[in-house]
Amino acid sequence: MKQLNRQTANTTSSYPVKVLQFGEGNFLRGFVDWIIDILNEKANFNGSVKIIQPIERGIVHLLNQQDGLYHVLLNGIQSGKETQETRLITCVSGAINPYDDYSEFLKLAENPDLEFIISNTTEAGICFEEADTSMDTLPSSFPGKLAALLYHRFKHFNGAADKGLTMIPCELIEKNGAELLQTVLKFARHWGLSVEFTSWIRQSNIFCNTLVDRIVPGFPKDNIKEIQEELGFEDNLVVKAEPFHLWVIEAPRSVQQAFPTDKAGLQVKFAPDLTPIAPAKFAS
Repeated sequence: MKQLNRQTANTTSSYPVKVLQFGEGNFLRGFVDWIIDILNEKANFNGSVKIIQPIERGIVHLLNQQDGLYHVLLNGIQSGKETQETRLITCVSGAINPYDDYSEFLKLAENPDLEFIISNTTEAGICFEEADTSMDTLPSSFPGKLAALLYHRFKHFNGAADKGLTMIPCELIEKNGAELLQTVLKFARHWGLSVEFTSWIRQSNIFCNTLVDRIVPGFPKDNIKEIQEELGFEDNLVVKAEPFHLWVIEAPRSVQQAFPTDKAGLQVKFAPDLTPIAPAKFAS
């Protein structure tokens, strides 16, 4: 059985990094990265994903061993029919652990092609940590890391309005984008950062509220050997998921144009306001 990497899989596709993703867990890899992979194939998104490990212990070393490749196995009922589909995800260009190299993490902000920040750091991930008193060392919380990254980008590009980013959090809390914005601004005040920076955050960046829905059982440990034999690769990052998926993003039309899911037949909807939808989702 072959080790899974870009040479053995015979895939050399290379796109600029347009997305930084905080979180390497099963849900993001079986939902967001699956969507971006289809966007590259069907909608000329032409972008890759760099994954950031949001906590000290994680699996980015496994992702790098496989050159960012892994398989998503869809299994379930779709449109009343049993569906089985296997997809090799190729859009992930690599992963980093900022706890190993903080400067490498900050340098990601210097990428002029970067457009999106996507995250899923659990329901408790969008929180303020008063103990993160400066950016001299890596902040412990996800919003603190994001604030440090955005400040580095602000400084590197001299506050250019066109270098702002679109944040699309997938944490399962109501008004996740608005909450993330307020927490980032709280860090800016906590660290005594300039008014110019906070104005740039508000005016040049977009924080989207979202709703996400897909059942992702994750790594099929009970029958992984049989699956690997069928795949022909020793893939240690296989993700199982159900076919149904829904992603609703509250964002201006410019975000929809930059993230053209409508051209790929995906169940990703853009809405001007999630308020009528969110209560039903969070009550379920």
